[in-house]
Amino acid sequence: MAKTSTFDITSSVDLQEVDNAVNQAHKEVAQRYDFKGATVEIEFSKKDGTLKLLADDEYKLTALVDIIQSKLIKRGVPIRNLDYGEVESAFGGKARQTITLVQSISTEKGKEIVKSIKEAGFKKVNAQIQDEQVRVTSASIDDLQAVIAHLKKEDFGLELAFGNFRS
Repeated sequence: MAKTSTFDITSSVDLQEVDNAVNQAHKEVAQRYDFKGATVEIEFSKKDGTLKLLADDEYKLTALVDIIQSKLIKRGVPIRNLDYGEVESAFGGKARQTITLVQSISTEKGKEIVKSIKEAGFKKVNAQIQDEQVRVTSASIDDLQAVIAHLKKEDFGLELAFGNFRS
């Protein structure tokens, strides 16, 4: 029987790095002149994987989102895994927004990834969805490397991580 090799495709966010980025954002907001005397709140929930932002108006909310994004980028957190909710009006004319951290590959995204692999014409490669990840199997390591190269070129709206390689 031929020896098979596998790897897993996942997508996750390091919550500790997000927490560090939020703390850095708090410090920057406290020092910035355009936020002096303004109501600005950043609430991070590790349990829910959400960031809740509150600011005096949409302009300050946009600036706050920019600060958060820059801090996340510096900490190595993929901002492609952020799902931005709608800007809502809060009490007193304030603006509120919830940002959800995408922690896994949804079934729909998993189906897109599997479909992309099949449409690319890889002959002896099998891809299957397992919980919140996609496992790719093949007898040829070269084919698996070609699949990784192919998926890196595609845009699924998520930062994909390739790991758990076994041969």
